[in-house]
Amino acid sequence: MTPEIVTHPAIQILGMRAQMSYTTYNAAAVWQRFMPRRKEINNSIGNDLYSIQVFGATYWKQFDPTVSFDKWVGVAVPNTDVIPHDMETLLIPAGLFAVFTFVGDESKAPAFFEQIYAHWLPNSIYDLDDRPHFEILGDKYKRSDPTSEETVWIPIKKR
Repeated sequence: MTPEIVTHPAIQILGMRAQMSYTTYNAAAVWQRFMPRRKEINNSIGNDLYSIQVFGATYWKQFDPTVSFDKWVGVAVPNTDVIPHDMETLLIPAGLFAVFTFVGDESKAPAFFEQIYAHWLPNSIYDLDDRPHFEILGDKYKRSDPTSEETVWIPIKKR
């Protein structure tokens, strides 16, 4: 498991969010609210969808699956001049990211993320940075399909 290390500019997201923990994880509920209204966003950049996790500053110091975080879903936009009703904006700050490619359906995701956080990260020259973590669901993403692909962006900083 070798990521690409990328410096990425800030990304402005327009979408919806919900608070959840990994023990009460229900991303589907946020997607079900967002997807029927996605076309209300007239200025999206491309067709990619963003699945975003915003953790508190100390979230990863001592991982506890019952601690809540904000789960966002949305699209990248060049500006937030028009915000549809019940949608919000999120700025993902510029910075360094470890970018992984995940292939498979959602049942393989927990093992994939465990490899990143429990094995790759501790053995790398990086620490987590306190910025949003996100996945980009692009053209190769196919929900519940074993051939589905998405990119996983983990915010990092050099130790």
